[in-house]
Amino acid sequence: MFLQALRMTARDWRAGQLRFLLLALIVAVAALSATGFFIDRLRTALNRDAHQLLGADLLVFSDKPIPDAWRAEARQRGLLLAETVAFPSMAQAGEGDATQSLLVALKAVGPGYPLRGRLKVTTRAAQAHESIGSFAEGIPAPGTVWIDPNILAGLQVEVGGTLRLGDKRFTVAQLIASEPDRGGGFINFAPRVMLPLADLAATGLEQPGARIGYRLLLAAPSTRQMAAVDAYGDWLKARIKDEKLKGVSIETLAEGRGEMRATLERADRFLSLVGLLSAMLAAVAVAMAARRFMTRHLDSCAMLRCLGLTQNQVTGIYLTEFLLVGLAGSLLGALLGFASHFLLLEMLGKLVTADLPPPTVTPLLHGVATGMLLLAGFALPPILQLRNVPHNRVIRREQAPPRPMALATYGLGLASFFVLLLWQAGDAQLAAYTGLGFLGAFAVFALIGWLGLKALKPLRGLVNTQSWRFAITALQRRPGATVVQIVALSLGLMALLLLTVVRGDLMTAWRNTLPPDAPNRFIINIQPDQKEAIAAKLAQAGVQRAPMYPMIRGRLVAVNDKAITQDTYEEERARNLADREFNLSTMADIPQGNEIAAGQWYADRAGAPAEASVEKELAKTLKLKLGDTMRFDIAGSLVEAKITSLRKLEWGSMRVNFFVIINPAAMAETPQTWITSFHLPKQALAMGNTLAREFPNLTIIDIGGVLREIQTVLDQVIVAVEFLFVFTLASGVLVLYAALMGSQDERTREAGLLRALGATRKQLAQAQLIEFTLVGGLSGLLAASGAAALGWALATYQFKFAWSFSPTVWAAGLAAGALCAIAGGWLGLRSVLSKPPLQTLREA
Repeated sequence: MFLQALRMTARDWRAGQLRFLLLALIVAVAALSATGFFIDRLRTALNRDAHQLLGADLLVFSDKPIPDAWRAEARQRGLLLAETVAFPSMAQAGEGDATQSLLVALKAVGPGYPLRGRLKVTTRAAQAHESIGSFAEGIPAPGTVWIDPNILAGLQVEVGGTLRLGDKRFTVAQLIASEPDRGGGFINFAPRVMLPLADLAATGLEQPGARIGYRLLLAAPSTRQMAAVDAYGDWLKARIKDEKLKGVSIETLAEGRGEMRATLERADRFLSLVGLLSAMLAAVAVAMAARRFMTRHLDSCAMLRCLGLTQNQVTGIYLTEFLLVGLAGSLLGALLGFASHFLLLEMLGKLVTADLPPPTVTPLLHGVATGMLLLAGFALPPILQLRNVPHNRVIRREQAPPRPMALATYGLGLASFFVLLLWQAGDAQLAAYTGLGFLGAFAVFALIGWLGLKALKPLRGLVNTQSWRFAITALQRRPGATVVQIVALSLGLMALLLLTVVRGDLMTAWRNTLPPDAPNRFIINIQPDQKEAIAAKLAQAGVQRAPMYPMIRGRLVAVNDKAITQDTYEEERARNLADREFNLSTMADIPQGNEIAAGQWYADRAGAPAEASVEKELAKTLKLKLGDTMRFDIAGSLVEAKITSLRKLEWGSMRVNFFVIINPAAMAETPQTWITSFHLPKQALAMGNTLAREFPNLTIIDIGGVLREIQTVLDQVIVAVEFLFVFTLASGVLVLYAALMGSQDERTREAGLLRALGATRKQLAQAQLIEFTLVGGLSGLLAASGAAALGWALATYQFKFAWSFSPTVWAAGLAAGALCAIAGGWLGLRSVLSKPPLQTLREA
């Protein structure tokens, strides 16, 4: 039987029966393998590049010098080490009455800094403001400093000039154009002065009581040794907990950088979405290719039964044939995907630079297994139907209805579909949303298609032309095939619209989460009597929006009358939050960019009790819920507020955000300063120095460097996703082709019969045009609606950003559906109109 299966495979290949199925498998597996290889390596690269914002893989912060035992343990584990010491200090330039002073963020760096990312330096202020410069080699030389360009105007100093820090004078050697780990607390956003760690002692600034932050930076020697970093982090966390150390925290990218964490989470979801769409389209393409194979082999199967083969023998032959095709298609597709991912890496060389892990065999095996899973889940049901083809099929053109066992195999296909989605997504929620949306669209499209056919029946006599009646009759004659074609065409078009029009809207919405005019400056410590003067200065500098919010420092001391101590929480992040002062605020209305997730915003009124709105993730970390009471110590006064609402925030927006907001009536007597964030235009960069001189109490924070780092990672991810979508488009095109060709044979027979009965070529051509226009137009509208709904759901529930519907998607869907259907119908049936009816019927 195996030899017979080989002979039949060779015959079907020569006849062209297997080519479409093989092509569907190759494209599907190639798309999945290419995304598998690429996504696996790209995620590593993105996390590596994103760690530049820490300057390391793991950051240990302490308000006391780092113990030698911690360094020794890290070296023993083979980790890379570097150290920094940062604190606010006064820098001076000039002599005598001309001496200028400026509060700066002093940062002493040791050899090896930074472990992740690279500093950019320049000697030209214009380049430094644009983050243009050359990569620094090492750290500042002894006796020299590197400074922010803003210090030039603030201290009236030039490159090559002298700067005094404490007891020591330094030469300004370079301007800092880009500092990878700039974000790490407000003081790090002040104008930076960077000096070698070996020179710090000579300044005399490292005094008891100073607000000094000691940082130990750690990194793995290669990406394959990241487990050593995690193990060291676990070891240190246990040490901190056992010794009950205070003032020590461990920061990773996931825990410490909310804005970058949000960007990377969205990147991961987008990359997972590519794999999901490839998987879904591959499933549809393979299922339709297998169905087409089955319908074209009904007669052959009946003939084999007449020649004496049993049901099991027929099933074995066709299963062997499909197994051979599946292995060949899966291997070829996996190899094509492997080669294609190198092309993507080459095209994205700036993103995926050195130290990528070499490709492993796992994605290759993954691709082959995926191909076989697709074949088993979506080709097995049609094959099992072939075993039930009756002998009299040779004489009577009838097919027995599917038996219960054959129908049960469609459950296998459904299970395979969800396994494939979960495998590709790696996220159960994303897989469930997308899979249920896809199946829901299938059911809705089928229902609307069936209702549409019912609605067309009374319209048969609406237009008094033979072509119109031919078209409506043809649609009514095979309702099942027509509905299948509408559903398949709608699903294929929906995926293509999601990949083109809706994808563009998703990308635009993602970019809008960090628009070009996102705030790049913060000002804190604004006194109430300075608000109007500072607002006027900002308006003169061309600042469009600079909302000011009250900021109140308070320490959480109790929840529900239970005192908060270092031992209250086991989770490190919860302990760190409970051990520090909060930036509280008070306002009557919910601030921009905040959304109520649970409860209700308080109704502030005179004499109202204290009510609090808490950020949702903070509440989750501290195990807070609606109705709980929080007690804060604010400058020695206790304020107890009941939690009445939980808020969702967009931390990546760079706007002013607060963990806890309390109603104004309860906070009227508390000491308050004000804070604002705004976008400072390039032409007004010197305004910060002017404000600092006129209002010495202000702290002006420049986050432009952080914005540039986030935007760089965001742009890189978007470029990667754009390229990956090209692979998925190939699967979508196959689905469209399968949908249009699915009823080609039946249409050919009908056209030949109508011509034999006297229909003219013109009538049939017009009937085909009408029929395909109706089917394609309905499919296009359904696809556009499905794509828009899926885009909204993804934006709202997965990617967490605002979404707006674009009418372009419906216009594109209607036009694409009609054009695809007309083009497919013409390609499939053009020869029918040019051949004699007898020849067409014989070939059919």
